[in-house]
Amino acid sequence: MTASMKSPEKSESLFKRAQAVIPGGVDSPVRAFGGVGGTPRFIAKGEGCQIVDVDGNKYIDFCMSWGPLILGHAHPKVIDAIQSAIKKGTSFGAPTEAEVLLAEKLCRWVGPVDQVRFVSSGTEATMSAIRLARGYTERDLIIKFAGCYHGHADYLLVQAGSGLATFGTPTSSGVPADVAKSTLVAKYNSLDSVKTYFENFKDQIACVIVEPIPANSGLILPEQGFLQGLIDLCHEHGALVIFDEVITGFRVSRAGVAGKYGLTPDLMTFGKVIGGGLPVGAFGGNKKIMQKIAPLGSVYQAGTLSGNPVAMMAGLATLEVLESENAYSQLEKRGAAFESMLREAITLEDHGVAMNRVGSIFWFCLGGKQCPTDPSAIAPQSAARYRELFHHALDNGIYLAPSGFEVGFIGLAHGESDLKRAVEVLADGIRRLPPLEQSA
Repeated sequence: MTASMKSPEKSESLFKRAQAVIPGGVDSPVRAFGGVGGTPRFIAKGEGCQIVDVDGNKYIDFCMSWGPLILGHAHPKVIDAIQSAIKKGTSFGAPTEAEVLLAEKLCRWVGPVDQVRFVSSGTEATMSAIRLARGYTERDLIIKFAGCYHGHADYLLVQAGSGLATFGTPTSSGVPADVAKSTLVAKYNSLDSVKTYFENFKDQIACVIVEPIPANSGLILPEQGFLQGLIDLCHEHGALVIFDEVITGFRVSRAGVAGKYGLTPDLMTFGKVIGGGLPVGAFGGNKKIMQKIAPLGSVYQAGTLSGNPVAMMAGLATLEVLESENAYSQLEKRGAAFESMLREAITLEDHGVAMNRVGSIFWFCLGGKQCPTDPSAIAPQSAARYRELFHHALDNGIYLAPSGFEVGFIGLAHGESDLKRAVEVLADGIRRLPPLEQSA
């Protein structure tokens, strides 16, 4: 720990107190630092690209609340929008103008989305989209990809079975085996693994849900033709395609991965950026499919806080700033500059490190000279080496996600000096990593 950083005594005290009243001391597992060790930092405030913990330590933040804060912490226009909305009331359980304005903007920005419905989280969005796909197709089975995360609904907490034609098995206690059996698990970037399921379960598969660029088990890039091939394959067999763009939506481009690559999925799910830091999710797509949702159709979905006026205004303010400031070209430039500076400072491959980047999202794969093309193929030693890099960064004022399988986010608040400082610390940390053979 550098001389400028204080011992995390207050964080340690709060964590101990939290463990007595909150399971594991946290409200989301990865926050407990279980993957990296040590004491989670309790954050007191954030501004721009910086966060400050309860002990007074300042960090340049590349977690950014796991992606939503594309403008930075406490952006003035977002704060103004929240304050203006909250003075009028926090929730009505009735329609408001704000949800119409945000829905109109989403439908204008994202070509495949004719209609959208708001929910309160990414998990709700994916859960509802899958229910809609099942109701629309009148089929029960779904396909997901090993390593892709779509929230914590029971039937999505499933990884690969013992073979391509096997049903999934639950990877969390509390998930009934019979529920898990409705989920088939394929291999990302492998159309053949999907074809096998369609051959073995004819007219039974409702949909395929995919992170078009997986960003929850590292940052895995789709091979050329994979995503369009997936869409074509599904439509050939009467199934729908759901792009889970909770992370990538409004982050890699104003129309997400679908817009970046000119693809047309049937349904899409969103979250993160469209909430401006408040809890929001959404799912949308083809109008004919969306009108199967109640009150127009037979697929029921509801939520007391869906379309919350404060969250809607925060999301609307965020998208308005992104629109007015030519944000996506700026984000690409900053992401490219960060990668270029890092590669100039150190030859990553010489240290058993690979890097993937899409716009303002980046990821270090610490298990070899190349990033895998399948989320389930990340080398086990990557996690142990990440632990070393994470704490070196933390001790030097750089806050990364406390998991080697999560990505980093650059936002409009990250200036050149912030990126240079991060490159300096990360390059030094990578030089200090133990060789791969010692980490195995």
